[in-house]
Amino acid sequence: MNNEKKIPYKIYLEENEMPTQYYNVRADMKKKPAPMLNPATLQPVTEADLTPVFCEELVKQELDNDTPYFDIPQEIQDFYKMYRPSPLVRAYCLEEKLQTPAKIYYKFEGNNTSGSHKLNSAITQAYYAKKQGLKGVTTETGAGQWGTALSMACAYLGLDCNVYMVKVSYEQKPFRREVMRTYGANVTASPSNTTEIGKKILAEHPGTTGSLGCAISEAVEAALSKDGYRYVLGSVLSQVVLHQSVIGLEAKAAMDKYGISPDIIIGCAGGGSNLGGLISPFMGEKLRGEKDYRFIAVEPASCPSLTRGKYAYDFCDTGKVTPMAKMYTLGSGFIPSPNHAGGLRYHGMSPILSELYDQGMMEARSYEQTEVFKAASDFARVEGILPAPESSHAIKAAIDEALHCKETGEEKTILFGLTGTGYFDLKAYEQFNDGTMNDYVPTDEDLQIGFDSLPSVEW
Repeated sequence: MNNEKKIPYKIYLEENEMPTQYYNVRADMKKKPAPMLNPATLQPVTEADLTPVFCEELVKQELDNDTPYFDIPQEIQDFYKMYRPSPLVRAYCLEEKLQTPAKIYYKFEGNNTSGSHKLNSAITQAYYAKKQGLKGVTTETGAGQWGTALSMACAYLGLDCNVYMVKVSYEQKPFRREVMRTYGANVTASPSNTTEIGKKILAEHPGTTGSLGCAISEAVEAALSKDGYRYVLGSVLSQVVLHQSVIGLEAKAAMDKYGISPDIIIGCAGGGSNLGGLISPFMGEKLRGEKDYRFIAVEPASCPSLTRGKYAYDFCDTGKVTPMAKMYTLGSGFIPSPNHAGGLRYHGMSPILSELYDQGMMEARSYEQTEVFKAASDFARVEGILPAPESSHAIKAAIDEALHCKETGEEKTILFGLTGTGYFDLKAYEQFNDGTMNDYVPTDEDLQIGFDSLPSVEW
């Protein structure tokens, strides 16, 4: 115990210890993620296919499966210093509350105005848009963390920012919407009547609360219809997992300073950006045969792409205008229930994480939202942070693993990602506290509707 006491509640790196390169986990994967396909030709996409939609440098990062490290431009490193390095926290109070022999750590990414990890990639994507001489960018956002982060990055660099926000979150989370507008972004509830695809979705699904797939379709159409604009995405894509590797690189550096090695690494999973970023350097060690870790992806039972989805080629958006990616998916036609974990309501999962999961390199589980908010409330009462609903899925899994250690007597070390804060999600907490929150788990018949929309593609 005397040795343990030397580990502080919060482990901070010095600024000169921050990562100066992103780590590309694909470089250490013997079996790479399947290539994205051009829906018109069913052939792997090329730079020429993607550059009308994405920034040129980001396209190169997206298609590069072999380069292990990418330099972080100095301007981005300087921006990171406003809120990074982020703390690695030893959850002593939670351990005491649970009376577990497990040692629990969490990497806290909520110490910036956007309230989440999303800023790590937003500034990088905005930087390359600016460097290319573009006027602005378009994007989608679910719960609003990505839209908020991108609006901050665009304001910093003087870019125009147009955000299509999933309608249910637009209505549930007006304060996050107003933060975006304060930073100068134009925010539209999706699906909307401002795009042809939005009008089509509304005609086919009148009264729909929307989905990330819908919002992506609208944002892509908006980018293609205006000169000097490109589309940027906050999750799923390999480039985003690359940028988010700063989370795992910092976490590993902080643990290494104190000789700590995690046994279990846990992250919430929607599109896969934070989970992929957190596990990347640790997964690299596992892929190279240097160390072994147990990885757990946690998703909502209402949108269970890993635990109940199919590993198949699918469109990344509801309007079917994007390239197709091989991923665990519920089908681009799946419209999830309006649960409060808005950032975890995407129909598919990162192709990188999908391939790793298919190889058996990590596990997945799902939880219903009432049990997730119970874990969030318990965590807030002892650790002093009100967590985002998305992050709370990881908290629930970490608590379950710690309680399992209590039963077995094992002193395992658990690391999880606390991706952000829940101060703009108080409507959800109100429903939980009032006892009016409902759980929704799609039936097999519900999921079949989405599966029926899968394209018939073999690769």
